[in-house]
Amino acid sequence: MDNQRALKEERIVSLLIKYSVPAILAMMVTSLYNTVDRAFIGSIKDVGALAISGLGVTMPLFTILGAFCVAIAIGGSTNISIKLGEGNKEEAEEILGSTVALELAVSIAILLVGIFFLDDILYIFGASNHTIKYAREYMSVIFAGAWFNLPGFALNSAIRAEGNPKLAAKMMIISCILNLILDPIFIFGFGMGIRGAAVGTVICQLVVCLWSTHYFTLGKSNLKLKLKNIKLDKNYLKLIVVIALTPFCMELAAGSIHLVTNRVLKIYGGDLAIGAMTAVTSISLMFLMPVFGLSQGMQTIIAYNHGAKQPERTKRTLLLAILAATIILTIGCILIKLFPKVFVGIFTKDSELMNLAINGININLITLPTIGISILGAVYFQSIGSAKKSMLLSLLRQVIILIPVILLVPKFYGLNGVWASQPIADIGAMVIVMIFLAKEFKKKESMVENI
Repeated sequence: MDNQRALKEERIVSLLIKYSVPAILAMMVTSLYNTVDRAFIGSIKDVGALAISGLGVTMPLFTILGAFCVAIAIGGSTNISIKLGEGNKEEAEEILGSTVALELAVSIAILLVGIFFLDDILYIFGASNHTIKYAREYMSVIFAGAWFNLPGFALNSAIRAEGNPKLAAKMMIISCILNLILDPIFIFGFGMGIRGAAVGTVICQLVVCLWSTHYFTLGKSNLKLKLKNIKLDKNYLKLIVVIALTPFCMELAAGSIHLVTNRVLKIYGGDLAIGAMTAVTSISLMFLMPVFGLSQGMQTIIAYNHGAKQPERTKRTLLLAILAATIILTIGCILIKLFPKVFVGIFTKDSELMNLAINGININLITLPTIGISILGAVYFQSIGSAKKSMLLSLLRQVIILIPVILLVPKFYGLNGVWASQPIADIGAMVIVMIFLAKEFKKKESMVENI
């Protein structure tokens, strides 16, 4: 059975395993090398606590960069899956070319902004005179690699969209393993400190870009990346941007909340509180990364079957993905509660920073098992082309509910109020997403009955 026919006919459980497991492995390894980045940075002699706080300052900016990278890639790959579901290979190839062109254009714009305004942006995002040096050293290198990082990520997503998830995951896993090797070499061997961690990262991004480009030009791909298609075609850009808006807002929301959180943390806990939140966020990502992998696998299956007019298969895919995500996150929550010192100890040995972070994870991650519903529900609407609903639901947890809460609650409860804001937003977002999904399923059942 070929990949396209399998998406329409194979059992959903088998498809989810086939498409999600490679993506989950890739995401977990990605999480691992981000974790190792932060662990190595936190262990730099005499400056580790300030260095990881400097890295925390870069998180909003890093997330905004990721917003463009991920959103355009998802917009392109979702449309590719839909076109393949419709049996239109030529348009799928044209969308692939437009996706790469858009990523290139955006990456060049980001690079220019980074060259001229980096320090100003970092101060806005919470840098102090003590942490600006470390934040600048890291982000200047990351920006320098944007021009190949963004197109490379888009091509890797397209590999999964055309029905080759194992190769897409293999590329990510190998690049991450390479990063694990390069980090200590550049950080300690060459004495580059936090800049060395960034150098290791961009080298791995270049590997993914070159490998993915080779696959779509000289490799055994179903779709081909043709020079004539690498252009900003306004018709295809509209299709890409409509779907990209949701993940873009989702990623941008994460960057915005990092910005707001850093400023609030600076008021109630200072530079070390920002470092503690960096550790808390990194710990949560260890268990959220598999859910993001599930969302990638689920997205391809849902988008294809939506294009093939198979609504029952789209619904079943979502429900199975939510079940798997809830199990993963529940296990994660239990492990974090049982061994908080072990998890925080990965990132710092500084006693003050460790105490702040342990208190943070005990409050901040209590609703971890509920987050899968919010993430996957929004991705479901994105995958079927309901961009407005998807965008609204994506913004709930990280903006619409969270920002007012995080600005208000700490006024009464101080630093503990900052930690408690995310759980409050998680519960509110989960309830609203479930209401939207229930209405959508009821509408589709009604449409099927009337056929």
